[in-house]
Order: sequence, then C-alpha cells, then structure tokens
Amino acid sequence: MLDGEEKLISLAKDGDSSAFGVLYDHYLPRIYRFVYVKVASREDAEDISHQVFLNAWQNMPKYKHKGFPFSSWLYEISRNQVIDYYRTRKEAVSVEDIDPDSVSEEAHGETLNVELDLERVMKKLRTMKSEYQDVLILRFVEDMSLKEVASALNKTEGAIKLLQHRAIATLKEFFGDDVQIKEDE
Repeated sequence: MLDGEEKLISLAKDGDSSAFGVLYDHYLPRIYRFVYVKVASREDAEDISHQVFLNAWQNMPKYKHKGFPFSSWLYEISRNQVIDYYRTRKEAVSVEDIDPDSVSEEAHGETLNVELDLERVMKKLRTMKSEYQDVLILRFVEDMSLKEVASALNKTEGAIKLLQHRAIATLKEFFGDDVQIKEDE
C-alpha cells in the first residue's frame, strides 16, 4: 500500500488529477505486468494499461472502499479490459512473442535455463483457463493475498483457494517432477 493512499484516493475522488497521478505512477508497473502476461504484446499491454487507468479516473467518484486495497479495484478493471480485448480481437497471439525478460524484474542475472523454464511456464500459462491465469498471476507474480485476489476477481476466498489448487495441479501435471510449486494459503 502506498503511504497516504487513503488521502490520495479521497483527493482523486474529488477530481484532483495530481493525486490520481501519484496513484497511477505507483500502480502502473504492476497493472502493466499483469496485462502483459495476459496479452503477450508490449504495445497492446501499454494500450490496455492506459485504458485501465482512464477507466479508473473516469470512475473515481464512484469508487467505494470495501476493505480491500485500491489495487484490487484496478486489477478488476484490468481483468475486464483484457476480456474486452480478446472479445474484439480475432487474430491469434503467438506465445513466442513473449519476452521473458519483461516478466522478470531481475532478468539480467538469469541463466539460460531459468529463461527457458520461464518460457515453458508462460507457454503453459497461456493455454490454461483464464481464471487459472488470473489467480496464478495475482498470487505469484503480483504477490497478492487470497483476500485481495478474491476481491479483484469478485470471488470468495474459498473459490480462489480452489482455483489456485487446480491451476497448480494443472502446472504440476504438465511439468511433472520438473516443477516445485509451493502452495501456500
């Protein structure tokens, strides 16, 4: 959570664009990363991410704090934007176009094996159900709690636990003994 976030949200709800700009600067990298993993194109991820924040800005007066971080609301908007993107898009997305370096913040120190493993995971992730993708990205890439993911996806924590378990089981089935995934709470 951003220091002074509640005050920034309150100011942004009242139309203060500079307060919203601080929220934008803080959350843009996380939202972009979430979208990029889902669409695999830098240009599309940039466009969608900016649309997420445009929608958020336009709907700030309607934002209501429900006990979840502001980021949960942004992830919900992001998820809906990605769904809209795929509804309007007819052409196939090539998994080979995914740049593994852009998903990892420490890409320069990675070995070739790690990059290949990331590529394998990305390929498999792209074939999984959208709900599984969302849960895995939010839980393990964005490091969100079950409660935060439940809020972002409009599901119960129990449903998120079940989706996470099934998604991890799917990955384990695909990778066999090659993968070690810790399934935390």
